[in-house]
Amino acid sequence: MLTIYFAAAALSPSIPAASAAVKKYSVSSYGAKPDGKTDSTNAFLTAWNKACSSPSPSTVHVPAGRFYLKNVAFQGPCKTKSIMFRIDGTLVAPSDYSVIAKVGNWILFRHVNGVIVSGGTLDGQGASLWSCKAAGFQNLEFSNSQNVQINGLTSVNSQLFHIMTNGCQNVKVKGVEVTAAGNSPNTDGIHVQSSAGVTILNSRIGTGDDCISIGPGTTNLWIENISCRPGHGISIGSLGKQLHEAGVQNVTVKTITFTGTGLARGSPGGYCSSTPL
Repeated sequence: MLTIYFAAAALSPSIPAASAAVKKYSVSSYGAKPDGKTDSTNAFLTAWNKACSSPSPSTVHVPAGRFYLKNVAFQGPCKTKSIMFRIDGTLVAPSDYSVIAKVGNWILFRHVNGVIVSGGTLDGQGASLWSCKAAGFQNLEFSNSQNVQINGLTSVNSQLFHIMTNGCQNVKVKGVEVTAAGNSPNTDGIHVQSSAGVTILNSRIGTGDDCISIGPGTTNLWIENISCRPGHGISIGSLGKQLHEAGVQNVTVKTITFTGTGLARGSPGGYCSSTPL
């Protein structure tokens, strides 16, 4: 039996404070070009690897400009548990969706602890894919990570989901803005699955699909002060596809503004318990 519980309980994420001198690694120092055309993927990876291998708190800095990136995986675990990924410019995906569409994600952080992504814009350039309904990529995914923050980030025109947490613990998403055309398919703003202690605050989301979607295995999720326009609102969906699939527990939703939202296509249902209104 699939059982889904709702209760007013959630975790409040925190990131360990840095006590040592912060090391700074600019992607420009390793060859990244802010022209929106030159492939800067290797420069970003080099800066990340320098930060990840340092025992000191570190910052990966992306200056102003447009930086072209193919799919990139920022891999942990790292020696330090405090890395700031500071974006002052725009990261641009390939306009030809076939270049990385089958990879599943564009920018991936995996097995990291204590990473903060702050500021900047992710431009997935997904419009060319939407009409052909091919499989696409997430703009940003955190996988099997903990103690993560995403602050003040703008995500536009993702091929598929914009921001995703999968198998994560203690995540805080605050002040993000997500934008995609109202008719763009499967462009969920924020998708949470198999994650515990995720908090989503003070954000504006407008897409062609769910503003926030909640998948199997999500527990202790807090959503507050969200503007959703347009989109399909906030959904707990696509559950029950597997016989022994994990349920969804302890979801709190407060102070949400829905404008011009519509109904999504139905998904397999479940059993709801303890759902205060």
